[in-house]
Amino acid sequence: MSVAHEEAASPVTRREHAITGYARLWWKEGLRWLSGVLAKLRGLRAFYLVLAAMALCTRLAFHAGLNLASAGFLYLVFVVLAAVYGGFGQATVASVAAVVCLDYFFIKPLFTFTVSDPRNWVALGAFEFTALVVSRLSHQAQVKASQAITERRDTERLYQLSRQILLLDRSREPGPWIPALIREAFNLAGAVLFDAVSASTHLSGDVPAKAEEQTRDAYYSNSDRFDLGSQSWFCVLRLGARPVGGLGLCGCKMSVLVATALASLSAIALERRRSFEREFHAEAAREVEQLRTAVLDALAHGFKTPLATILTASSGLIAAGGLSTVQAELVGLIDEEAGELNSLASHLLRAAKLDGVDFKPESKPLLLSSLINPAIEALQDQPAASRFRLIMSPQEPAVMLDRKLILTALAQILENAIKYSVPDSPINLEVKLKDAEVILTVQNQGRSIAPADRERIFERFYRAPGTEERPPGTGLGLSIVKRIMEAHRGRIWVEGSEVSGTIFSLALPAVLKR
Repeated sequence: MSVAHEEAASPVTRREHAITGYARLWWKEGLRWLSGVLAKLRGLRAFYLVLAAMALCTRLAFHAGLNLASAGFLYLVFVVLAAVYGGFGQATVASVAAVVCLDYFFIKPLFTFTVSDPRNWVALGAFEFTALVVSRLSHQAQVKASQAITERRDTERLYQLSRQILLLDRSREPGPWIPALIREAFNLAGAVLFDAVSASTHLSGDVPAKAEEQTRDAYYSNSDRFDLGSQSWFCVLRLGARPVGGLGLCGCKMSVLVATALASLSAIALERRRSFEREFHAEAAREVEQLRTAVLDALAHGFKTPLATILTASSGLIAAGGLSTVQAELVGLIDEEAGELNSLASHLLRAAKLDGVDFKPESKPLLLSSLINPAIEALQDQPAASRFRLIMSPQEPAVMLDRKLILTALAQILENAIKYSVPDSPINLEVKLKDAEVILTVQNQGRSIAPADRERIFERFYRAPGTEERPPGTGLGLSIVKRIMEAHRGRIWVEGSEVSGTIFSLALPAVLKR
């Protein structure tokens, strides 16, 4: 059955498959444990049989009159059998027993442990050395074969576990399920999962009292370790080089590779869930933003015509004259507020245009400093233009920019610098080249922006706390500036303090000569 079909299966079917898989796994583990016990019993029984066979062989070889060399080769066969079925220790005992039998029954003087001929010493030594080497090699081959079987079993378990984790329901948090799946797949006493992102801990099975704390310590120390007393692994969950949690594996006998593989698999499972959440929220936010942009665009277009009529009528009444003082004040108020609404509608239309999918700036190489004076001249408050102090770089490179859009962005930044600064205080402008970027800084004296608001002020309609008492605004200007900078592959950010004031920085990629 394909993965898509399994995901489409009903929860009852998946539960039945899981129960059947766990039952089959427990049955295999039980048979493996019983086979191990029987193997140990067979090993001891085989060793005793080898000793009995050696005794029978000694009797037959002695009565047959075999020499030292012939008897030695027969004993070597039994030593190898002891190594195969009993291990290196039992083979060593068998080799020593064979040397004793050779010395006692086949080396003159017979029935004594005296060796008078040096050549016999060499023969006995060579036999013992050969027996030990053969036994050692046989033992190593068995150990490697056992390790290969264990690694293959662990690989199968990891595959099954990864498959089960991938099939987990995306709508459910995987944290509580991962320890249970690991414990059942590897037949552990217990498992602990610490998720540092959500600061939550999940347990499964019989977990020792200190296991939960040791799992968190593994994350905080960013190191894997094995507790010999409780036979437990405590590993760090990592995404790349960044620790994101800890995993405790209690009552287990597994290699460090398997333990770290389980930790990596758990980290990937948690990150997979979070990636789905981020994707869902991003898609929802994108749809909301598209809807909001469409609504604002429609409202702005709908406002433009009646606002133009109101502005024309109010301006005409003021120009016509003949109004009383109260009437003049009311018409002036209508004209002023209608102008504010017209400015807001213009901002909304500009923001909707910048958010268009097919929007592309018409860029050409220009000096950023060449647009500063036109931006200053476009300001409504011309008397305040004398407050600007410009410092230019002597070797300023050109940048690729859309003149109209960058003028709009500069005018917005300069207008904010005037509105939110101490009256009559100087405003410093500096153009400089740094790290292949042309950077314009705008520094004004006044109340600085709190660090928590330095990112949010570039969001639509957001105004930092405390600005309600300042000149009115729509909360759209800086969001439009940021969108213009992004369209030019540039950046905008804000810094400052109570001493230095507020510093806005705009950076655009420089067109460097090769």
